[in-house]
Formats: sequence, structure tokens, C-alpha cells
Amino acid sequence: MNKNLLGFLTRWFVCVLGLWLASRFLSNYISYKDGFGTLVMAGLVLAIVNFLIKPILILFSLPAIVFTLGLFMVIINGFIVFLVSKLYTPLHVTNFWAAIFAGMVIGLVNYLVTTVMESAKE
Repeated sequence: MNKNLLGFLTRWFVCVLGLWLASRFLSNYISYKDGFGTLVMAGLVLAIVNFLIKPILILFSLPAIVFTLGLFMVIINGFIVFLVSKLYTPLHVTNFWAAIFAGMVIGLVNYLVTTVMESAKE
């Protein structure tokens, strides 16, 4: 399988897993309609938005990221999750703070999966 395709599928899986965990932690603030298929599609949209829009946001907010020693990335991740909830309406995030928490959960899941995959390569 192509390495880039495998990387994208991994990121998609991480997005789905992160959204699922975030929806479990914040069940009053994050919801999805019609079951697991909706979550898979929301994860796909999130993976695509992360691939296309997030680098541009990082580039434009680089001074804020440097000034806050990287903590502004939490805001960017939250904005991405909130944007996905607006683009894909079956995923509903009630407010920006819930989106920030969901972004933190997704980032943590991403870190853990990446660490496990890198240690498996060694």
C-alpha cells in the first residue's frame, strides 16, 4: 500500500477515534446523528480539513504560536473541530470551548498513536 495513503488512513482513524472519545467525555456538548457512520464521515472531513486548511492557519498564526510557546495550537485545533462541525452538520459541537477540548483529545490520541507506531518500527 502506498505510504501516503496509509498515513492518511491512519490520520482518518485517529480523527474518528478522537471524535468518538471527545463525544463520550463531552456528551452534553458534542453529538453526532445516525450512529457510527456519521462519526466516520466526520473523521474524514476532519482529516481533509487538517490536511488542507490547518497548514495555512499555522502559517498565518505563526507569531501567536511562537509568542505563546505553542499553546495557540490548542486554539487552532479547536477552531478546526468547530469548523468541521459547521461544514458537516450531523456532527454537532455546541460551543467553541467544547471544540477546544475535542481538539485536545484528538491531539492526545494523535500523539499516542504516532508514538506507538514509531516504537513499532524500531
